[in-house]
Order: sequence, then C-alpha cells, then structure tokens
Amino acid sequence: MTQRPYHALRHRDFRRLWAAQLVSITGSQMQMVALHWHVYLLTRSPLALGMVGLTRVVPIIAFSLWGGVVADRADRKKVMFAAQSGMAVLSAMLAALTFAGRETVLALYALNALLAAASAFDNPARQALIPRLVPPEDLPGALSLNLTMFHAAFIIGPALAGLLIAGQGTIVVRPAELAGAGAGQDTGTLAFIYALNALSFVAVLFALMTMRTSGVVTAEGGAHEAPLAALRAGLRFVLTTPIMVWTMGLDFFATFFAGSMSLLPIFADQVLHVGAAGYGWLVAAPAVGALLGSIYTSVWPLPRRQGVVLLWSIAAYGMATIVYGFSRSYVLTLVALAGTGLADLVSTVVRQTLRQLLTPDHLRGRMTSVNMIFFMGGPQLGEMEAGLVASLFASAVTGVTVSVVSGGLATLVIAAAVGAATPLVRRYEPPSSPVRP
Repeated sequence: MTQRPYHALRHRDFRRLWAAQLVSITGSQMQMVALHWHVYLLTRSPLALGMVGLTRVVPIIAFSLWGGVVADRADRKKVMFAAQSGMAVLSAMLAALTFAGRETVLALYALNALLAAASAFDNPARQALIPRLVPPEDLPGALSLNLTMFHAAFIIGPALAGLLIAGQGTIVVRPAELAGAGAGQDTGTLAFIYALNALSFVAVLFALMTMRTSGVVTAEGGAHEAPLAALRAGLRFVLTTPIMVWTMGLDFFATFFAGSMSLLPIFADQVLHVGAAGYGWLVAAPAVGALLGSIYTSVWPLPRRQGVVLLWSIAAYGMATIVYGFSRSYVLTLVALAGTGLADLVSTVVRQTLRQLLTPDHLRGRMTSVNMIFFMGGPQLGEMEAGLVASLFASAVTGVTVSVVSGGLATLVIAAAVGAATPLVRRYEPPSSPVRP
C-alpha cells in the first residue's frame, strides 16, 4: 500500500524538525532578500549583486566535501547544532553592524561567506539525518514534505521581507555615499530582519535538543575511517555512479546559465518599477510555482520514465527564464518566475529521489556534500555570471535583459544536447527498492 506523504508527520522527531526548519528557513530567506537589497542600495551595481553569489559559493566549494566527511563520522545532531549556532551568531553580528550604521559592502560579503561556510557543514548532516527520522516506507513522503516546507518558506520569507522593507518608504540614495554604510537611508528595518533571522535558529536548536533519534554514525558505517580515505570513498561512490554524475552536472549547468535571481532588485527598480514590495514578491514567485509542483507530485507520482521528465523540466526552466528576461509586465514576470520554480521542483524531485534511493546510509553525508557543490555552486556562480554579463552594457535594463535571455537559451541547448547524446539519462527509471545501509 502506497504511503501518503503526510504520514511522515506521525513521527515525532521528523515532525518537530520539519516545523523548526519552516521557521528557520523563512528567516534565512528574509535575510537573503534583505542582503541583496542592502547591497543594491550601497552600490546600484549588477556586478556587486553578482558578488553576493560568489561570496556564498567559494566557501561551499572549499568546505562542503569536508562537511560531508564530518557528517559521516561525527554525531549528526551535534554537527547540526554547532552549525546552526554559528549561523545564529553571524546573523546577530549582521544585525548589530547594521543597527550601528557600521555596515559596508565588504562586511556584508564577509558575513555572507561565513554563513555559507557554516551551511556547508549543516546541510550534509541534516540531509543524512532525515532518513533516520522515519521508516523506509515513509522516506519518500518525508522528502516530499521537506520540499513543500522548503518552498513555503521561500514564499513567506521574501514576501514578508519585501513588505517590511517597503514600509520604510521611498529610498533616496546619495551618490557620494554609495560605498559607505547605510547609503543615506534608514537601514533599521534591514537590521530588524537580520535579527529576526538570528532568532529563527532557536527553533531548530530546540528541535535538536529534544530529539530522541540518535545522530551517531556506527563504526560499521565508516565513522572511524581516516578523513582523507573517507573523502575519497565519497567521491568514488558519486563519480562511479554515472546517473548521479549526469544529473548533478545537468543541474549545475542549467542553474549556472539561467541563475539570475540576484538581478531581481534591478528588474524591480528599473525595469518593472514596483519597488521593494514588488521585489519581495518577485523573489517569492519561483517558490510559489515550486510549492504548487510539490503539492502535485505529492498527490500524483511522477511517471516511471523519469529521465524524460528530468530533461523536459530543465528545458521548461530555460523557456520560462527567457520569458522572464523579455517581460516588461509585472504579472507576466511573476508567472514566468513561478514557471521556473515549478520546472525546477520537478527536476529536484527526480534528482533527490534518485540520490536517496541509490546511496547507502553511511555515505549519505558525503554524497550530499558533493551534490551541494553542484546544487548550490551552479546558481551562485550563475549569479556572478549574470551580474558580469549585465555589467558589460551601459544600460542596466539592456544588460539584465541580455543576461537573463542568453542564460535561458543556453539552458535549452544543454537539455537538448544531453537528451540527444545520453541514453542513460533519457531512459532512466528509479529502482524498485532503495539501497540498504
């Protein structure tokens, strides 16, 4: 009998962590929107906005593999607790600097990089812990509920942040102060958002402290393996599983070329003229599409030929990105961005299920850390690429249009090329049962 996704909520530890993550990720998304808007206020530069992505991806590339090793050697609850505590402190520092009017672009970049470094340890431990919180028959439902929670937070967080920022009123930036703190405007609301995010981590810390499930990795699973040997084992597993390599690579290049969310402050301000509140909804729009997609896939499972589904979803992601780049209508832009979220959600369901079904428990942390480089590296490097392309044009409007549309076209080409050249991806069907620990 097929388990309903919501059956995973019957399990106490999963239910508590799920609810806590909804609070915490909402806070993190509020902070990310505020941070991009903050950098835009200080610089008015697409390249500076792209640097936000670069300062996130470099620590992820540097630390995520070791984060996976730690997640497969240490108590996963303790790793999460340490990482979440660190992120809370860093967000509090961001709030304190902004309240004091001492923030600079370099300070924002530095704290953003440190937050990314902490997430490089948090994410592998969290992903590896989740399969322990539910029995195997409830794991697909738990993963589906996690996606629903994730995208709900991506709607609530940006929308709330946009409304709070818009409540400050008209923004006036004095050119002489573009490189200085505050850029001539009251940043109290931005500081308040950073402080709210710092508090939001308390929810996850409480869930971890009250969790009954063990986070300890058994010796049989490789907990006492030498660090370098453990790292090599994780890389070897991923690199010798061709379908993982292809799907991770597809995700990386699609999001690298079509990743352009960092340019949304310019679209909101100079293309669509909708201000901070409109910007918040633009950021939330992909999550609206993704949430609808996650609800759909929770009720109606994807067909067996999931390789074809994956390729078409990536192509749809590219097409929706092209529409978003050309659009001069706020409503059409919202619909196009929701389309990117819907397409990306379908792709994510296929890729995430594939990875969990094929990976033994003792390798899940390392597998997640390798995937993190692709999953987060693609869009974050893509933000830098999008900002760089946009900065090559004298007109900001022309620059962001060319950057977004060209990225969408490149994604279409990649999906078509892989579909034509790689039968392994095109014919992929999930195994009938997951790999056991």
